[in-house]
Amino acid sequence: MDPTPPRAARHPERSGALARSFRYLYRIPLLLLHVLLPLPLTLLCLAPPLARIPWGPETLGDRAVRAWSAGLLRIFGFRLRRFGTPLPGATLFVANHVSWIDIETLHSQRMMGFVAKREIAGWPLVGWLAARGQTIFHQRGSTDSLNGVLGQMVERLRSGKSVGVFPEGRTRGGHEVGPFHARIFLAAVEAQVPVQPVALRYGERGEAQTLVAFAPRENFVANFFRLLGERARAAEVHFLEPIPPGDIGGRRRIAELARERIVAAMEQP
Repeated sequence: MDPTPPRAARHPERSGALARSFRYLYRIPLLLLHVLLPLPLTLLCLAPPLARIPWGPETLGDRAVRAWSAGLLRIFGFRLRRFGTPLPGATLFVANHVSWIDIETLHSQRMMGFVAKREIAGWPLVGWLAARGQTIFHQRGSTDSLNGVLGQMVERLRSGKSVGVFPEGRTRGGHEVGPFHARIFLAAVEAQVPVQPVALRYGERGEAQTLVAFAPRENFVANFFRLLGERARAAEVHFLEPIPPGDIGGRRRIAELARERIVAAMEQP
């Protein structure tokens, strides 16, 4: 038997670099086309009066955002798999936080205004889009900012709109689901709307969580282009059993229960 390994096995780093280069070769043009053609149409659909045109249970603006986000994920090689159904109407959606791609993953399934750190407003393209996608920006570490954010959340929920938050407050490298900050759940308690936990898993059984997450000292631009060159993989969105308003207790109990359901979903085979 010839003990010499195949050429690709002898040079795994070289073959991996070639595959990444090939993916850049066709994904970068697709990304540019996605920004130059569908994006202006999406922004047009978000402008009044088009944004309020009904489209089934959604509006034209909501459907346009979902379609654009789903298209962006496909360009990055993510194949979406949805489990469960997002609640209609005013809902506080809470999810584990892995990377910036979480927002696009959730937006591909349900339109919601996110609470995000203020630094995102300065990110290329994503920050500009976030500002036009009902995002509520929060200055981390500022009590005054958090009070203002909670007020805006309550106002939006009472007006029938949905809000999405990442109660961990930050990404954690994809290794674990951190503790949930209970105060952000006060908006759902005051507005008397349900909370729906959402588990986000990347790769088969979540094996790509750490790959999708920000590497140490990796900024948004570096993470963006690194993910653009990664191989295709699954992106799972698990809409879990909702927590009805007023049935569970205070905000701390709601936060604990939401985290428990997300952790349980992350551990499912």
